[in-house]
Amino acid sequence: MTQTTTGAQRLPLASLEAWQALGFGMFIHFGMSTFDHDELSRGDKPATYYAPDRLDVDQWISVARDTGMRYAVLTTKHVSGHCLWPSRFTDYHVGNSGNTTDVVEAFVRACERRGVMPGFYYCSWDNHHLFGSLTPTLTRWEQAFTTQEYREFQWAQVEELLTNYGRIGEVWIDIPMILPRDYRHKLYNRIAELQPQAYIMMNHGISDGSKFNVGAAWPTDLISIERFLPNSHNGYMPWREIEGQTYYIPGEVCDPIGQEWFYVEGDRPRSDAELLGMYLVSRGRGANLLLDVGPDTHGVIPEHYVAALQRLRANLDKLGMSAAPLLRMRCGSVLPPQQPVPEAPPARPRRRGAEPCGNQRETERRPNWAVHRISAEPKAVPPSSATRSGAGRWRLAPLADCAAARSGRVGQSPHPSP
Repeated sequence: MTQTTTGAQRLPLASLEAWQALGFGMFIHFGMSTFDHDELSRGDKPATYYAPDRLDVDQWISVARDTGMRYAVLTTKHVSGHCLWPSRFTDYHVGNSGNTTDVVEAFVRACERRGVMPGFYYCSWDNHHLFGSLTPTLTRWEQAFTTQEYREFQWAQVEELLTNYGRIGEVWIDIPMILPRDYRHKLYNRIAELQPQAYIMMNHGISDGSKFNVGAAWPTDLISIERFLPNSHNGYMPWREIEGQTYYIPGEVCDPIGQEWFYVEGDRPRSDAELLGMYLVSRGRGANLLLDVGPDTHGVIPEHYVAALQRLRANLDKLGMSAAPLLRMRCGSVLPPQQPVPEAPPARPRRRGAEPCGNQRETERRPNWAVHRISAEPKAVPPSSATRSGAGRWRLAPLADCAAARSGRVGQSPHPSP
């Protein structure tokens, strides 16, 4: 592998190291699949089928912040095709649903109020808006494809999301392998043009991150480690040689708090030991952890999930653990490819099984939380909730300053949504 100190990737090392220093985030799967109880929904239910009666997006982000999570990624559109914002390009959205709240807007504003970096997930597999496409629901994976008309629809919706809601920190494109490679390149470049500081994830599928499927998910700024943990041999190695060039590409473990991505009645959270192990192994082996916590049909994160996250936070506090020092255990973020990596992996927990725009809104009060400006030095920037620092800047406050977490008021929302 070619020696390098910078890499050929779009984003500078300092920006990618700052993303790694965030360490811990919340994946939020919520939408039509919450209500029709089908993760791979056929998108055949009317928009009114989506009808949360106590929707409280602020509660979601309060829970994330008080657990020590520093960013969150929301499923703006999943396999059902139902959109959590009132898109101009379809009538299958929250504006025509049982609860008309613009969830994307509420999510971004809740993140801004709490110093949590917002991210958007968008699924290329869409069973409602086919436009002649064959999705994996309708055919075998290797035969699935999208038409040009669908890709134009996806392009328009991604532009709509990235121009109407302010600065977005992470953009997650799922099932990119059913998009032609030239289109993926164009879409990646358009996302980078609209949100130049965003970290772009093209999800390459279920794996431990040791190999990357270039044909399925290139280009990307991040590599997903879905339903697995980095292996114990080398941990996650961010330096990758792709088509003759060396890139620095951080890794992100994503897995649900229970067994299911969307809320399912009776899906209990994993044991305290397993959740703690997932965090320690992910971070100790050089990857971020994006832990999925699905709100229920009322539109709130249920109490048993909140309690499990409280216990996880308490266990991390007892150990004196935080995201940045654990990243230093492996130091993969700053070593050039040939240098040795210190070995200090904790025991690996048991793994679970898996299955394979309206008018421009005002932006003058949005915080400048651009994470590539946050120092990656762990002692200078301890992981935590955030407080305002200077004109439009955010600094990360010490864990001890998070009164809500210390008093046990995890997840209580001072700004309940309608």
